[in-house]
Amino acid sequence: MLIALTLTQLQVNPTTPERAEELGQLGYMQWLGGLPGSACYQTEAGYAYMTALPFKDTAPAVAVFCRLLKASLDTPLQPLDLALPKPRRRGGARERRLSY
Repeated sequence: MLIALTLTQLQVNPTTPERAEELGQLGYMQWLGGLPGSACYQTEAGYAYMTALPFKDTAPAVAVFCRLLKASLDTPLQPLDLALPKPRRRGGARERRLSY
């Protein structure tokens, strides 16, 4: 259920590739934080990857999300390059309305 919410939130029109990277990383962190403690990471990540794959070509943030999932599955003991977005003004409500 959490993967559906995450994918819906990632299917926006980011203004720049950097913003798509930020959104994809935030989506991954949201998805990861929502997993139950008893969940098998490989199973959940594989399911999330297969669910997100059809949207990869149409939403840049979903492509970043898929790339992070794939990297975590391919080399599970390597750290991922994740960062919180730098605080800055993004245009407020007007920009949010225009991004849909």
